[in-house]
Amino acid sequence: MTFLFYFGYQLSKNLTRFLYRPIILGQENFPADGGFILASNHISNFDPPIVGSWCPREVYFLAKKELFPNKLAAAFFRKINAIPVKRGAIDRTAIEQCIRKINEGYGMTIFPEGTRYKNGLLHPPKPGIGIIANRTRCPIIPAYIHGTNRLKECLTGRVKMLIAYGKPLAADWAASFPPEKESYIKIAEQIMNKIAALRDEIHQKYTLKKNKKTRID
Repeated sequence: MTFLFYFGYQLSKNLTRFLYRPIILGQENFPADGGFILASNHISNFDPPIVGSWCPREVYFLAKKELFPNKLAAAFFRKINAIPVKRGAIDRTAIEQCIRKINEGYGMTIFPEGTRYKNGLLHPPKPGIGIIANRTRCPIIPAYIHGTNRLKECLTGRVKMLIAYGKPLAADWAASFPPEKESYIKIAEQIMNKIAALRDEIHQKYTLKKNKKTRID
């Protein structure tokens, strides 16, 4: 773990705790060791540091290649565990780097939708996560994040920030699919279904309570 990653990890976690007082659920669902995929919905540019800083394990994440315009910027982002990815198409180089990091025993944060959607709705996933999951044979932890697209309202307490980590999909589940395009799509879709189920569970549990402080809608 680099100093910059550790510093950013602690800064993001402490600022989030102090400013937004989030509800954090399911941290016990992470494996104690070995590589894993953390698959989350994506509603804000702040999602990577927030969802990653509340993970009890070191994680890498993908960042758009435009953030790596020169050697200095590239060095900085690599020090905070960012892997550059080309948007708009399957980036084989980025996929290979993700697979390598997982096989080295790290966590890999992936947003299956491929980009952020500020409206908070879930959208169809891209097949990239299916390729990575199929080739790494690692646990896949679905995550649901709420409120990061409405930070001002989280700050005032009108909206509750929440990060939930679900129970992992078995390490050999994705590897049981044949390595082909249709399989990658099915894997990605089933991962998104797990995220959707986690979202529904969270909203059913927290939006029905009378205490407004625990409401997340």
